[in-house]
Amino acid sequence: MERFSDAQKVKEVEQLDGWKLEDDKWIVKRYRFKDYLTGVHFVNQVAEYAEEIQHHPLINIDYKVITMKLTSWNAKGLTELDMTSAREYDRLFKIIKQ
Repeated sequence: MERFSDAQKVKEVEQLDGWKLEDDKWIVKRYRFKDYLTGVHFVNQVAEYAEEIQHHPLINIDYKVITMKLTSWNAKGLTELDMTSAREYDRLFKIIKQ
């Protein structure tokens, strides 16, 4: 998959809900949950999706806050796969938060 140009990166990240560009090659978002186990359930859902598409985020669990970081290692930066994954994580979050 082709890496985004600098202009594309900025444009794509602006279209995501709450994701931030970090170190010019990552997108990062923090998700807050009402309790620890709900956050862990979210992480499990993300892990299943990541395995299906073979594109895995860095995941940090800090009690009720889950931090996701995405980049495409093979492309050495951000690609459409990262944006698609971010949108899917947001969709999963909305389902779990209901």
